[in-house]
Amino acid sequence: MELDDPRAGELRVKMVAAGLCHSDEHIASGDLPVQTYPFAGGHEGAGIVDSVGPNTIGFAPGDKVVFCFIPACGRCTWCATGRQNLCDLGAALLSGARWTDGSYRLHLDDGTPVAQMCGISTFSEYTTVAIESAVKVPAHTPLETACLLGCGVGTGWGASVNTARVRPGDTVIVMGIGGIGANAVQGAAHAGATNIIAVDPVAFKRDTAEALGATHAVSDMQQATTLAQSYTNGQGAAATIITVGLVEGEHISQAFSSVRKDGVVVVVGLSRASDVGAPIPLTELTLSQKKVVGSLYGQSSPNADIPMLLDLYNAGHLKLDELVTTRYGLDDIARGYEDMHAGKNIRGVLVF
Repeated sequence: MELDDPRAGELRVKMVAAGLCHSDEHIASGDLPVQTYPFAGGHEGAGIVDSVGPNTIGFAPGDKVVFCFIPACGRCTWCATGRQNLCDLGAALLSGARWTDGSYRLHLDDGTPVAQMCGISTFSEYTTVAIESAVKVPAHTPLETACLLGCGVGTGWGASVNTARVRPGDTVIVMGIGGIGANAVQGAAHAGATNIIAVDPVAFKRDTAEALGATHAVSDMQQATTLAQSYTNGQGAAATIITVGLVEGEHISQAFSSVRKDGVVVVVGLSRASDVGAPIPLTELTLSQKKVVGSLYGQSSPNADIPMLLDLYNAGHLKLDELVTTRYGLDDIARGYEDMHAGKNIRGVLVF
């Protein structure tokens, strides 16, 4: 592929590391259709600025940056009210084109445009991105682990802290312990939950969850629900956070049954674009005042939250190194996704 030079308001970045997130697998499988093919994947990553477009302030060659997979313009209603995860620029994420004018920065040799996932395509050795997608971090930042702040950490941590609004003393269930669920566990622990019940059929992932702050780890939701009820006088969890790789209606039904009155089910994982509906009792929805809510990027505002999470990591309050199970070279990306499906990784990371 050929990569364009950066234009005004853009950066060309030499990639250092990229996380292997399940969302890219949804693109490859067709669960989540996109507008333009071919499509260059990757939306979680970090690198070093190689060159800066004309009249672009705030960045210089040599700067370290972590990408945010949802750009933040800073001007729309959502950004202005502290909800950068809902920035209006996000409407173009699966088009693969630049949101300013519909143009492309990647091309095949014959000129055919190549779409960039989320405008960043972090599985490329070099990438040209808009400054709205980049957050500058200190020079001493280890990018092989900080790359996870671009999606998985903020999404999971924020699902507990921002969306579920976990409070001290709460009982919380996290369904699915991968790159997102592991950080939902960390977020719930940070917020002061007394009981954090991790659910995953893979023993390795249950063990990892306990190392990251889960107080209990079980293999299925029936066990988790019974356990949550045993700690809450039969009531159930204050929140159940769904972070499985492919969410189906039955997952939402199980989570709905696990929460108490005024409890919240937080849906973080993606579903097939064609899937509609979840079997939940509608009377219980009203009479028990339960809530089912979506959580995009953990309701994060990346320009504020990526530096904040990095500060927590540097202070020893957030684990990042422990999330990286295996490092891969770019040629081994297919094996990395095979390992993800086999349940071998919390997070695989490409190191360029």
